Amino acid sequence: MKCYRKLEPIKAISFDLDDTLYSNQPNMRAASQKMVAYFQNIFNSDKPYDFNYWLPFKKQAIAQRPALKHDVAEVRVQCYYLGFIEHGYSEEEALKKARDAVDYFVIERSNFSVPEDIHTLLQDLKSKYTLISISNGNVDTKAIGIDKYFDLILHADLNQRQKPSRDMFDIACNTFGLKANEILHVGDCGKADIRGAMLAGLQSAWFPRYNVGKPVSILPTIELSDINELRCLVS
Repeated sequence: MKCYRKLEPIKAISFDLDDTLYSNQPNMRAASQKMVAYFQNIFNSDKPYDFNYWLPFKKQAIAQRPALKHDVAEVRVQCYYLGFIEHGYSEEEALKKARDAVDYFVIERSNFSVPEDIHTLLQDLKSKYTLISISNGNVDTKAIGIDKYFDLILHADLNQRQKPSRDMFDIACNTFGLKANEILHVGDCGKADIRGAMLAGLQSAWFPRYNVGKPVSILPTIELSDINELRCLVS
């Protein structure tokens, strides 16, 4: 553990999920492959319905409704909706098919096991602190078996903007009547997690183990080389 600032007393710990509590890239690659096969079956075509195929539809959806960039589930619905329209489906059919497809995607992107040491860590931390999850993504925390550890689960959507916007950090503070600096936010991304948390007044723990998130532009309170270093908070 590296300490860049004095860690003040905390009452709660908030966690980013993807690429913080587990490596998410293998899960997303597997889910993306499943979606290619899913659409090939629906459209009876061998086209590669991959990221590059759907990107123009995503850009179109966000151009029409910029707030969608904060809601990864709804932007995917609208992206697929436009794709179904392109394939000749009615608006009603297209929307239903799009929502069904996103439901399937969430099932597949949540089809993995969280490492056992993470379960143990969260259980131990829960004995002393309020635990909160603050995610820009849409993993199903119940499906991966970690919902039971959190007192509050927040996902960015049309009403609460993605990190580094402070919306979800403020909700966490207000929900439990905490001062911002009484929460330690743990995350992998130097921009979304660390910059977002620090500008919102929280303390922060940077855990860039999977080398996915952006580098830091503001020093965190602490940097972790192993997430289990958080055990010192309950010892």
